[in-house]
Amino acid sequence: MRKVIVSNMVSLDGIFAGPNGEIDWFVVNDEFFQSATDLLNSVDTLLFGRVTYQGMLSYWPTPEAIKNDPIMADKMNSTPKIVFSKSLDKVEWGKWNNARLVKDHIGEEIIKLKQQPGKDMVIYGSGSIVSLLTQLGLIDEYRIFVVPTVLGSGKPQFMDITKPVKLKLSETKAFKTGVVSLTYELASDKS
Repeated sequence: MRKVIVSNMVSLDGIFAGPNGEIDWFVVNDEFFQSATDLLNSVDTLLFGRVTYQGMLSYWPTPEAIKNDPIMADKMNSTPKIVFSKSLDKVEWGKWNNARLVKDHIGEEIIKLKQQPGKDMVIYGSGSIVSLLTQLGLIDEYRIFVVPTVLGSGKPQFMDITKPVKLKLSETKAFKTGVVSLTYELASDKS
């Protein structure tokens, strides 16, 4: 069965975007980009909420991204995307035309996708989608990159979680920048 993986940078205080969606506090280097490329090579579907979709669309299909980040741009552009949004009427992705809109029944859609053949799926950003799927128990793995920054305010990675979600740490990695990658999987009831 395919897995749903969350891959996000968060501040030390658990914020994934500033109050106005800012991500200028992200700390990236070659180590991070290698990790991101490895993840993209292991998936065949990108999952986005509306805000993350619009942010990604504003960069990855551009000539600037293709010139400055050719490997990442190729993966981001060529990988099929599913956008979860109640407010959008259509989604596009430049000449690649590989984005599909899902307006309702997100949990049911994820269950269907997990049962289809293929590689795993990854969610970037998309805080409300991550929170909903966490609440529904549909996320299999969390790859959280903790940035050595305290923001104090902004958009928390997890919102409106009404019951504990038990996880087990499966991998850690410290980058030269001070960013620490933490990979968690759902803990079994026997853990």
